[in-house]
Amino acid sequence: MSQRKKILYGLFGIIVGLCVGAFLRTYRTLEMVSMCNTMNIKQTSALDIIGLQPSEMPTNSQNTLVFVGVMTAKEFLQGRARAVYDTWGRQIPGKMAFFSSQDSSAPGLPLVALKGVDDRYPPQKKSFMMLHYMYEHYIDRFEWFARADDDVYIRTDRLEKFLRSIDSSKPQFIGQAGRGNSEEFGLLSLEFDENFCMGGPGVIMSRETLRRVAPHIPTCLKNLYSTHEDVEVGRCVQKFAGVPCTWNYEMQSILHHNSSGSRAFSGNLKSKEVHSAITLHPVKKPAFMYRLHAYMLGLRAQELRQESLLLHRDIAQMTSLLQIPRINKNLAPGVPIFPQDESSSDYLGDHNVLGATPDLNRHRPRALDELVEWDFIAKSLYSGMHPNPKRRIESSVKEGLNDVVREIMEHINNFSRQRGRVIEFRELLYGYTRVNSLYGQDLILDLLLVYKKYRGKKMTVPVRRHLYIQRSFTEIQVREITDGVVPSQALITIPGVRKQKTGTFFSDPTGRFIDATGLDRISHRMKSLFNGGLERLTDTLGVPNGGSAGFAGAYRNQPTPGKDRIMFVIPLSGRSDTFMRFLRNFEEVALRQDQHTDLLVSMFVEPVESPVVMQLLDGLKARYPANRINYLQLHGNFSRGVALDRAIHSSYCDPDDILFFIDVDMIFTVQSLDRIRHHVIRHRQIYLPIVFSEYDPRPPNTILAEAEAAMMVGGGGAPTTTTTTTTEQPRNFSTPYAINDERGYFRQFGYGLAGIYKADLLHPDLKGFSTDITGWGLEDVKFLESVIALNQRGNQRLAAIADGRWDPLTAAGNNRPPPAATGGSDAPPPAASAALLAPTEELAIFRAPDPSLVHIFHPIHCDTNLEEAQYNMCRGTKANTLGSFRTLDDRFCHSPALLMYARSQATNPNLRGGGGAGAGGGPAVVDDRAKVAVEEQRAK
Repeated sequence: MSQRKKILYGLFGIIVGLCVGAFLRTYRTLEMVSMCNTMNIKQTSALDIIGLQPSEMPTNSQNTLVFVGVMTAKEFLQGRARAVYDTWGRQIPGKMAFFSSQDSSAPGLPLVALKGVDDRYPPQKKSFMMLHYMYEHYIDRFEWFARADDDVYIRTDRLEKFLRSIDSSKPQFIGQAGRGNSEEFGLLSLEFDENFCMGGPGVIMSRETLRRVAPHIPTCLKNLYSTHEDVEVGRCVQKFAGVPCTWNYEMQSILHHNSSGSRAFSGNLKSKEVHSAITLHPVKKPAFMYRLHAYMLGLRAQELRQESLLLHRDIAQMTSLLQIPRINKNLAPGVPIFPQDESSSDYLGDHNVLGATPDLNRHRPRALDELVEWDFIAKSLYSGMHPNPKRRIESSVKEGLNDVVREIMEHINNFSRQRGRVIEFRELLYGYTRVNSLYGQDLILDLLLVYKKYRGKKMTVPVRRHLYIQRSFTEIQVREITDGVVPSQALITIPGVRKQKTGTFFSDPTGRFIDATGLDRISHRMKSLFNGGLERLTDTLGVPNGGSAGFAGAYRNQPTPGKDRIMFVIPLSGRSDTFMRFLRNFEEVALRQDQHTDLLVSMFVEPVESPVVMQLLDGLKARYPANRINYLQLHGNFSRGVALDRAIHSSYCDPDDILFFIDVDMIFTVQSLDRIRHHVIRHRQIYLPIVFSEYDPRPPNTILAEAEAAMMVGGGGAPTTTTTTTTEQPRNFSTPYAINDERGYFRQFGYGLAGIYKADLLHPDLKGFSTDITGWGLEDVKFLESVIALNQRGNQRLAAIADGRWDPLTAAGNNRPPPAATGGSDAPPPAASAALLAPTEELAIFRAPDPSLVHIFHPIHCDTNLEEAQYNMCRGTKANTLGSFRTLDDRFCHSPALLMYARSQATNPNLRGGGGAGAGGGPAVVDDRAKVAVEEQRAK
């Protein structure tokens, strides 16, 4: 009996203990909830924390659509949390607050420090207490409640549009549904029909859902079956609100999670996922949050510009239907169509340009020369007038095509949810493109698409569609920057030049008229620039020389204090006659007109011609003692890389000089110098102009006579040498060179001419010019490759930020060395890691055609002793100088003798360059021209 009593007493004690324990646990949970609710009220009211007025309610305010609670930790308040609040946190269509542990504080942030809550992981208690705080203080103030982490980015404009399309009065639990990964499947105590909303990309619940769940939060906290807070929140919502997480495949793209971990969103942001998402997760580094926000602001600016463009077109269409003349700016007497003119900062743009209807025939050529030819797009790019008719599609063209396709597909799928279908892009089959400098880019694309219908009768069908696209250019805008001050509205004007207008002609005070018939389709702002005498634009668009000369004179006579000095660096070996022409050009333009340009000649000494060159330089230096005119004497075999390297490191160049590497065959104008100063930016940008290169100016019968004479030589030997002597006429270097397709071409693949500050050229990680290359060529390509390699350090910096080896936002981030990388093939070596610290080390490469820089033709001889890469480059350059396609047809395709000779030489494997070291128009030149002509004609 005593044994039975002991057992009964023991069972009774166990039961009493369990009851007391359950009571204490429930009491503790309720006490925690109470403490969390009262802690911040004693300090600051809940409404004051988020900046909400007591009178603001969902029925009378636009600031009460959604409340976003961001879970964070004390260590992340000044990093991630601050970045969230500085970016998307200030643009929420509602209010937000950060929830952290009880001892957290962050001035300037809307922070709720939950008493009794710490920062231990998993944050189950923090998550439930945050939901309960929302319920206690804001349940009647907002329509929607969102739970987010401090490493998520939210596109607030899309969030607002999404939430306003859903009924908030019904219980809604929105997120990316999950049931755990393969390792956790079946271990989360979920029923077969239960799921949860993954917390990383964000969870949204309606007011009704929170109202049903919040009273039961103590019960949910007592019954935790896993260590995942998002699983437990989903279980609680399923049990007490009766709604699961949305089973919708679309949520994977709307609330997007990137599985790349800390390197997520550290690369190229131009992707379908980034553009279509409302939330992006995870953004682990504050620097990436700011970078992502800047990119999203750019996308938003594009959307606003497109909306503005559509409104302009609607207004233009309505005014046409109302039969209001285009010159009439009033809708009715005293009622202007646009309230502000171009003198106001609220000016909405030139309506005549922005309101134009898209039309592939906006440009209507009046002559054959005005025709803009189409380029054909397939696996390669085909162009009828390009020096290389078939070539690979450049990365910039590919990026532009990808942007167009992505924007078109977003527009097509804009209403896919309502229509129950989605269309996916598969492949660009072919297309056509052309660019008109006044109107924009025209595209005709043939796309392979996949049509997927998921509502009603489901189907998946491949389809082909043609797209006709016009990417219009807007009006040209000009800002005048004076002493670093950038006014909001400023146009360049020339003092002393009074603007007059007479019919379709414009005149300056001297009475000279400028024909404006070619400007009839340019916006009135563009015309105002011409009226103001903007010389560069007149030169670019072909205003007659007589008119532009007057403006040019007025422009040049203005004082130009504070100009950066340009140091021309020219490598030279012999060629004294050509150098005399260059010196005449330099004296007339650089010394007399610009007066801020110096000269340094890096000269390989030759016993015959070098004394003549030195005498010329000494005489020029004596006439212009204020300018630095110097030369270096080098010995040995000529090497352009060695000549430039010695000049760079000489004492004749100062670190503040702009070094411009130029060749003796070039001619230039004042506009060339202005463009160099404008496009070379210290520590930021170098300038590689695309120069205009002359074709062979000799008459066609000269080359034909040489080749046909070669056919007379027995045994298939090399053609005989024919020497042609031409006398160059004196040239006026102030007169613009006439640019047309028959005189030459823009040398897109030449990088020998370059402008860069000497201080940037001495960068320790910039290799400079290679000194182990003999002769001409390839040293410019090597230099360009070194600049590109330097610029790729930007990607290394992003990787260093993602890996935690560098923080650009800390006070000492630009000075402290990053921690040594441990393991991993992607970690750069210590030297590369140290190089990541330079804040302004990237040198952007700016390239643009410069019609004022002209390469005068000279015969090219490709030495067979050159390295293979140099030799091939030389042959390519020689082939480009033969002439335009029309000239090639006239010169070669109508001469049977020449064609037979070219075929025989092209099929002879023993001949590399025709043999011999003849000069100018000798055998080697004729032989190469013949073979290259056949290759070019076959490509054509």
